[in-house]
Formats: sequence, structure tokens, C-alpha cells
Amino acid sequence: MTTGTNSKPKVLRFGPIRYAQDTWKDLSEIAEIVESSAKNREEFIEELKNGKFDDVSVISRTFESVSITGRIDEELVALFPKSIKSICHSGAGYDQVDTAPLIERKIQLSNSPSVVDNATADTAVYLLLSCLRNFQLSHHNLLEGRWQKEKCAGTPVGHDPSSQVLGILGMGGIGRTIRDRLIPFGFKKIIYYNRHRLPEELEKGAEYVTLDQLLSQSDVIAISVPLNANTKHLINEKTISQMKDGVIIVNTSRGPVIDEIELIKNLKNGKITSCGLDVFENEPNAREELYNLPNCVSLPHMGTHSVETIKAIEDCNVKNCTAFIKNGKVEDLVSELQKSNLY
Repeated sequence: MTTGTNSKPKVLRFGPIRYAQDTWKDLSEIAEIVESSAKNREEFIEELKNGKFDDVSVISRTFESVSITGRIDEELVALFPKSIKSICHSGAGYDQVDTAPLIERKIQLSNSPSVVDNATADTAVYLLLSCLRNFQLSHHNLLEGRWQKEKCAGTPVGHDPSSQVLGILGMGGIGRTIRDRLIPFGFKKIIYYNRHRLPEELEKGAEYVTLDQLLSQSDVIAISVPLNANTKHLINEKTISQMKDGVIIVNTSRGPVIDEIELIKNLKNGKITSCGLDVFENEPNAREELYNLPNCVSLPHMGTHSVETIKAIEDCNVKNCTAFIKNGKVEDLVSELQKSNLY
């Protein structure tokens, strides 16, 4: 992409940048990197209205940048200068960005798929095994000094994977990697539900079922779906009622996929034996009642919290910025924009 002058195209960068300094240095050879001084959405809007970014072509954003800009929504997009033609998001999930106004303005949106698959799947495996075997509860019991009085500190007996039907809700890159990680554990059966059935070569023996079948047949449900209008509170009073008594739920996607009020109720009454959560509805202000439950294995959204994965995400972001500047099109265009046939 050229600007028609000798000046470099501009990239508005929202950080933080932790490990991709070298790739950003390479990008600075072909683009001018500018940054916002705003501390909140109101200040960022003022910068937009004042024309501070009128010649910016690309916005590079991180998950954390929502604390400054708020959601990239219709209000914000309406204030973007005409020069902005792409937004490059760091991360696989891009629910902080509304795609409809971008489609209207023909602004491209990229994310960072695949590079998060391994780390997120590893996190799901940790949560799932801890739930199956009551490992976190046993640690709490150990700290309370119960080992001296009771076998295994009084922790209830858990289950081996060999007796369990594993249901994977969402069989994209992360869901498939979760399956691959768990196949060696020897689950009784692996089933999955997806919007579309995978080609047989991608299924690797997992059985495609309807959502109702997955809910009713699974002993363990691993959630790996994007957050959108169709998936918000997908796990709710009705869908939980369809599950087996004593089901285990693991969520490494987005917190609002689960109605936490219903989750808490069913963790308390035993319908759900335990849950493993890396994500919550109102992060970082998660419900203490939920993560303090002894049968909730919880993490503070750290599924991709590794040096290697963070660097890969940041490098992917730069790759998309570079692709747009050089060719006028990002490499990892998100699915909604692909379907729009505008790019």
C-alpha cells in the first residue's frame, strides 16, 4: 500500500508490546509508528475528533487496549478518519471489536489464529484433569491440615479418562488441539459439535453430533467457541438441564459463553460436579462466589500467558500490519469479513 507521497504510511499502535520489539523495528522501516496518549475512551475520542490520527491507515491493538479505547464499536468507528483501512488485533478472540460497522466502512480486521492453539489447549488439559481428579480441592484440603487425619486429605475419589465421554463444543483450531492433546489419555469416546462437520481427515476419530446430543452424552464438556451474539450464555439453565448429572465443564474460550448465575447454582446443587475456568463474565472483576467454590478450578485468564505464545501473537499482529501496508490486505482476515465478500 502506498500513500502517493514519499512519506511512510502510519500505524497507530496500542500496546503493551512485550516480546516483539525486533519485528516492530522491522515494520518501522516501512511505516511510521504512532501512539495515543489517551488514558481512557473519552480522551481517545477527543484525539480522533481533533484529527490527531487523520493520516493513519492501520490500527494495531491488544486485548489490554480495551481499557483505553473501550469496545471498537459503531460510535468509535464513526469517528475514525477515512484513512483507516485496517485493524490488526492481537489474539484469536476479537469480541472486543464489532465487525458490522467495519464491514460498513470496508475496514479490514485481522486476528491471530492458530498461534494460540497450543497454549490454550494445554490450559484446558490442566483444568480438565484437575476437575476429573479433584486435584485443586485436594490442595486446599492439604493446606487445611487434613492429610494427617484422612486419606488423601479427605478428597473425594476422582475418575480416570477411560470411563469418560469427552464432548468438545467448538472444533476450530483450539478445539482440535484440545482433542489432540487428550487423545493419548484414552477417553472412552470423543464427540464434538461445530457449526459445520469437519472433513473426515480433520476429525481424527472424533464423532460429530448435534448440540443436544453433545449436552446429553458428555461426561466432560470442553468449551472452545468464539463469543458472539449466538454464543453468549450458550450454557444456561436450559442447556445445563440437558446435561448428565455430575457433568464437568471446562471453559477456555470467553466467560460470557456461560451464564455464571446458573453455573454457581448447579455447582452447589451437584448437577455439575466441577468446572475448570480460565475465563469469567466480568473480567477482571470475577464473581468471588464462583471462584471460591471448592469445586471450581480457576485461573485468571492465562491460557496464552507464556513467553513463546505472547511473542507469536505479537509477531502475527505485525505480520498482518506489514501485509496490509505492502499489499493492501491483511493475511488473517476474520471470518465475518471474509463472508462479506468486500475484500
